[in-house]
Amino acid sequence: MDLDEGSLKQTIADQLGAVRRRSLALLDPLPESDLLRQHSPIMSPLVWDLAHVGNYEEIWLLDAVAGMRAGPRNYDDLYDAFRHSRAERLALPLLGPAEARTYIAGVRGKALEVLERVEFDPDHRLLGGAYVYGMVVQHEHQHDETMLATLQLMDGDGYRPQAPVPPRGRKMTTTEVLVEGGPFVMGSSLEPWAYDNERPAHTVELAPFFIDVTPVTNRDYLAFVEAGGYDDPRWWTPQGWAYRQRAGLVAPQFWRKECEGVWSRLRFGWREDLPPNEPVCHVCWFEADAYARWAGKRLPAEAEWEKAASVEPTGAKRRYPWGDAAPTPDLANLGQRHFRPAAAGAYPQGVSPWGCEQMIGDVWEWTSSAFRPYPGYTAFPYKEYSAVFFERGDDFKVLRGGSWATDPTAVRATFRNWDYPIRRQIFAGFRCARDA
Repeated sequence: MDLDEGSLKQTIADQLGAVRRRSLALLDPLPESDLLRQHSPIMSPLVWDLAHVGNYEEIWLLDAVAGMRAGPRNYDDLYDAFRHSRAERLALPLLGPAEARTYIAGVRGKALEVLERVEFDPDHRLLGGAYVYGMVVQHEHQHDETMLATLQLMDGDGYRPQAPVPPRGRKMTTTEVLVEGGPFVMGSSLEPWAYDNERPAHTVELAPFFIDVTPVTNRDYLAFVEAGGYDDPRWWTPQGWAYRQRAGLVAPQFWRKECEGVWSRLRFGWREDLPPNEPVCHVCWFEADAYARWAGKRLPAEAEWEKAASVEPTGAKRRYPWGDAAPTPDLANLGQRHFRPAAAGAYPQGVSPWGCEQMIGDVWEWTSSAFRPYPGYTAFPYKEYSAVFFERGDDFKVLRGGSWATDPTAVRATFRNWDYPIRRQIFAGFRCARDA
């Protein structure tokens, strides 16, 4: 960010305010009982997420920056994601909704006081480039997306957001593009708020490959379902086939067959006809991989995805597929603007250098890659963000690109997400690739 210190502080204050308004607006429509209960054993009670973002802010923007506290230190244990699994959190003596709101407001008030007097020393590891503030803003946005996944899992009447419809898609005349082989610079070197796992930038050599212009759509994926793809072990890895059988998978999560040839999906508590042109969502890695094999293709490697998304044929690197300009509503579907993916072809202005569309927003995209550190990786500022996952990197698969629920602040072409290959509650889809 090339801003003077005063402007930078105002930008930070604005972003802190924006993410907090987003967090509270997500939860305000819910009764206290829905905030307190656990809607799924793989997700936290919503009130835990709410207090956790405040505690994280206290640890980093008060304690680490100014040696200050706003709440008792035992909160650091209660809201430590690594000390208590999601399944255990309901049994903890958590703050209630009103107490959590009071707590996080108190933390925010003190954090803004510290912000007024802090100096962004370029040689300070946390304050240089205002890194720690970007980390806290992104962290809360990431939890907002997690809370949206929890809201999608609610039973009963669910959660009924009011949002404008996304832009219309268009018929694609080309289904895949060729990305030339050769070296490119992967990862981040100049992005001030990039996480440690995006660093350091390093050169990767790739063979030429083809990659889909858009993510796989519901129509595409339905053809796999109706062709018996879930009943044929040829298309699944041994681990994937075992999981498909154990979990009884027959279609993406939230899909339901109404009658012959007619499917619906559950979206925030209410059913709608399956929209054929939207990217398929709520599929796990095993499902994505099986579809790709059935289609005679494969999932792209993480490096292939990043090159297709951001590297010009000249080798120049873009922050986003369309360039360095921040995302706008005509470039990508981000920030829960529509509460759903947009149809394929809805964002022609967001095209990548190679002709790929919707690589940022709509759905996270599974890649074939395990979550591993880049050469020269250094954990910063704490090992629990990435390093502890790298220790079990083969257990996780990398996702790229963000979803409709991801805030623009928390995504870029180098951003790396990861999860277990069985996870389906996340807003994840995929696109396919193949060797040239």
